[in-house]
Amino acid sequence: MNLTAVRAIYRFEMARARRTLLQSIVSPVLSTSLYFVVFGGAIGSRISEIQGVSYGAFIVPGLIMLMLLTQSVSNASFAIFFPKFSGTIYELLSAPISHFEIVLGYVGAAATKSVILGLLILATASLFVPLQIAHPLWMLLFLLLTAMTFSLLGFIIGIWADNFEKLQLVPLLVITPLTFLGGTFYSIDMLPAIWQTLTLANPVVYLVSGFRWSFFGINDVSLAASLGMILLFLGVCLAIVAWIFRTGYRIRP
Repeated sequence: MNLTAVRAIYRFEMARARRTLLQSIVSPVLSTSLYFVVFGGAIGSRISEIQGVSYGAFIVPGLIMLMLLTQSVSNASFAIFFPKFSGTIYELLSAPISHFEIVLGYVGAAATKSVILGLLILATASLFVPLQIAHPLWMLLFLLLTAMTFSLLGFIIGIWADNFEKLQLVPLLVITPLTFLGGTFYSIDMLPAIWQTLTLANPVVYLVSGFRWSFFGINDVSLAASLGMILLFLGVCLAIVAWIFRTGYRIRP
C-alpha cells in the first residue's frame, strides 16, 4: 500500500478543514446547540422524560447522529467533487496510487472530521444536561461505522454530481428529512401503530436507536438489527464505489 499517497490526501483534506474552521466545526456545533436549546426547551417543558430518561438527554444521541450524517456526506462529497470539477482528478487517477488508496484518503479524512465533530457536540451537550454513557465502546463503534458509511455515501454523491446543485440534493432532500423522521426527537413507541410500522422502513431509525442504546440502554429496535443495518449499508456503499472505479463512471472522459 502506498501510505505516502494516502497520507498526502488525508493531510490535505484535514488542512482544508483547519483553514475553514468556522464553517467545518464551529457552525455545526452552534447549529446543534440551537437545536438542543429550542427543542429541549420548548418540547422538554411538556415532555419531562421518555422511557425513564429526561427529554433533554434523550435527544442528545439523535442530534449527534443528525449532524454526523449530514456532515459526513457533505465533507466527502465536496472533497471528491472539487477535483472532478477542476479537472485535477485526472492527475490523481494517473498517479501511482490505487483506487482503494484514493478512497481511503478521502473517506478517512471525512470520517475523521465527522467523528471529531460528533465528540465536540457530545462535550457541548454535557454542558446543558448530565450525560452518562452506559456502553462507551459501543458508542464509539456506532460513531465510527456511521461516519465511515456516510462518508462513503458522500464520496459516491460527489462522483455522481455534475454541478453544485446536485451536490446538495441528497443531503437536503433525503438525509435530513429521514433523520428528522427517524426518531431523533422522539421514540417511535409514541407513534400510532401504523406509523410505527411505516417508520421501520426508514434506515436512519436503526442508526439512531443503536446509538441511543449505547447511551441509555434503551432502544426502539434490537441492537442486532441496528448493527446489521449499518453493516449492510456499509457493504452496499463499498460495492458501489468498487463499481464506479471499475467502470470509470463519471471519472473518465
